Amino acid sequence: MSEIVDVFWSFRSPYSYLAIPDLLRLREDYAVDVKLRTVLPLALRNPAAVFDPANMKPAAYIYLDSKRRSEFLGMPLVFPPTPDPVVQNFQTFKVAEEQPYIYRLSMLGVEAERRGRGLDLAAAVSRLIFGGTKDWDQGSHLQNAVAEAGLDLDELDRIIAGGDHLEEIDRNHQALEAAGHWGVPTMVFRGEPFFGQDRVDTLRWRLDQFDLGSQPKS
Repeated sequence: MSEIVDVFWSFRSPYSYLAIPDLLRLREDYAVDVKLRTVLPLALRNPAAVFDPANMKPAAYIYLDSKRRSEFLGMPLVFPPTPDPVVQNFQTFKVAEEQPYIYRLSMLGVEAERRGRGLDLAAAVSRLIFGGTKDWDQGSHLQNAVAEAGLDLDELDRIIAGGDHLEEIDRNHQALEAAGHWGVPTMVFRGEPFFGQDRVDTLRWRLDQFDLGSQPKS
């Protein structure tokens, strides 16, 4: 049985998007199952951690640093995207009661992982959202991205409409807390958290210590 790397990941996080290429390489290079553990963004879980009108520095830094990091990696990044997966006023940081995007996206991530395609869906959909596609929620954009991951959007929507996906997302929140962190992306291997899209190399180093590289998965 393969070792597991849990990836706590958000569809609103630019850093989660920027981690995708390294996570895909990790899956290919190591005898591990990379499991997507979708969580809701901090704006919904704990908005005061970043979004405090009295202290704009955390949000401003995330904006600056994610843009800089995307340039460093050579990845396109539009942040915030249009539309933003979380409906939020960036002057007051108030989050709207109606959230037409983030819950659907998060539940799609859960269902995709149940079908063994979680990381693939996260890759395709995050490229759509953050890669510069305006009005990514309109027309066939999302349907095509889900198809790129080998899944059918209409089928997934039917399943999540009556499923327990929100309960699983809540369990993911609890598991992230139990691992000792709160942010995304956080990768967890054997109970050890590695926080940040620039910590995949450190995770690879740890996996090498267990001789998990270049081995057949079983």
